[in-house]
Amino acid sequence: MKTYIAYCGLDCETCEARLATMHNDNELRKKIAKEWSELNHAEITPEMINCEGCRMDGVKTPYCDSLCQIRQCGLSKGYETCGDCSQLETCEKVGMIIGNNREALRNLKC
Repeated sequence: MKTYIAYCGLDCETCEARLATMHNDNELRKKIAKEWSELNHAEITPEMINCEGCRMDGVKTPYCDSLCQIRQCGLSKGYETCGDCSQLETCEKVGMIIGNNREALRNLKC
């Protein structure tokens, strides 16, 4: 499995938050903060857009660090990803992502 596949199967390597962090791109941080604020109906500031990847050591966005139920579940169970879980395809936590993103499901089944 690729190192940058998140617990939910999304590819952190292509995540704009990770790219903004890796390239220290403040304009991209502003763009993401605006998009995520509108999408989540919450105030997300450019300063919050710092993440090195869901399963990587290092900085995470506040959501990825402590609010993401999927990541917290995988960590608590000691899984590499949700692909290790026997309840993957019936899990409500990861269901929205893998139901709407077939690539994420494929990533978890690799």
